[in-house]
Amino acid sequence: MILLDTALAKRAAEGRPIRAALIGSGFMGAGIVNQIIRYCPGIHLVVVVNRTTSKAVDAYAAAGISDVESVNSAEKIDELVRTNGYGVSDDYRYVLESELIDVVVESTGHVEFGAKFICAAIEHGKDVVNMNAELDATVGPWLKVLADKAGVIVTGCDGDQPAVQINLCRFVESIGLKPMVCGNIKGLQDRYRTPETQASFAKEWGQTATMVTSFADGTKISFEQAIVANATGMKVAKRGMIGHNHDGHVDDMVDWYDMDMLHEMGGIVDYVVGPKPGPGVFVFAENRNDNIQKHYLNYGKLGKGPLYSFYIPYHLTVLEVPLSIARVALFRDEIIVPRNEIVVDVVAIAKTDLVEGDVIDDLGGYKTYGVCDNATTAVQEKLLPMGIAEGAVMKRAVKKDQAITYADVQLPEERTAIELRMAQDKHFVDSSPIKLSA
Repeated sequence: MILLDTALAKRAAEGRPIRAALIGSGFMGAGIVNQIIRYCPGIHLVVVVNRTTSKAVDAYAAAGISDVESVNSAEKIDELVRTNGYGVSDDYRYVLESELIDVVVESTGHVEFGAKFICAAIEHGKDVVNMNAELDATVGPWLKVLADKAGVIVTGCDGDQPAVQINLCRFVESIGLKPMVCGNIKGLQDRYRTPETQASFAKEWGQTATMVTSFADGTKISFEQAIVANATGMKVAKRGMIGHNHDGHVDDMVDWYDMDMLHEMGGIVDYVVGPKPGPGVFVFAENRNDNIQKHYLNYGKLGKGPLYSFYIPYHLTVLEVPLSIARVALFRDEIIVPRNEIVVDVVAIAKTDLVEGDVIDDLGGYKTYGVCDNATTAVQEKLLPMGIAEGAVMKRAVKKDQAITYADVQLPEERTAIELRMAQDKHFVDSSPIKLSA
């Protein structure tokens, strides 16, 4: 941040702001608009793309921008860049065809739309800051392969828990320690929450009921921790992670993990419900048998080890996204990206008894919830990834809390996300269990 604020201030003073575009002006997108317009003079948010353009206009208006033009060409976007104007559109192709847009933020949270958009962005040579954790956890490793081949960046973003954990890992590693547990702090988890149970909370915060349900039933945190695992090489200790409950401080938990297990697995991702400080993230790290460093860690009130607790007591979502835009545009810094492997997947579990003919509904719906599992297990058991489960038709009954396999469903056809998943499996696993025809 110390480097970024200086760099952005310099760009603002020189009249050379980063030229950005935003895809999606829902709950998260509207917050990004406000944050950039009001507090980031080093970034020019040139255009906001949304299926309903009136929502994009409203987002600009709420941030104090009333003079907004309709965009129907790439040339119009380039004109807005030169005149320091603002525009809205319902078609992202104009953004990708623009010669002057530096970075695009994807904030729709929709797996299929996000898959189509990011593939098109890569083809057009555009860098993407991706807020779509569901997509990233499902096909992020393959998108990384495609982005590298094209010479562009597709990265997760600051403010979401995965990147906050990775930023903390980078700090911990910079002082010579080895991260062994990357953890996410939650206030609630109930696998059986539904859009009906979460409707009032969603209304209070201006979010969709399915989005809020995916937070409550553990699906979202599973996607987030899979992203961290695929970025670090860490695994899960068991299907669904350990998932402690604790009403004290996260520091209390440093002795809760078996060191032999952590060493055997190369570290793990996990979560805990209820502790202070929350909602944030933590990293438990190990000293590398350096007694001098151990002495100074103890002097710094971190204890005697073997694990040392580091935490951040917040994640500020949209307030931090502009930092990612700057990191990518000014320093070519990837915030969080997968390694060249699939380490952890998010698999679909029946939320209720499913019968033949049932259609799996949205993430955060009534039919399924997602949990993390090690990719080797998911491959061996041919488990259905949660990110491509929507719209699948059950071919046979599956009991509540049972993992759903590819053989249990008929997947919908002509889905970009499914095609990407097939390509990812063939690249990393040498085969794909997906069959699109009956």
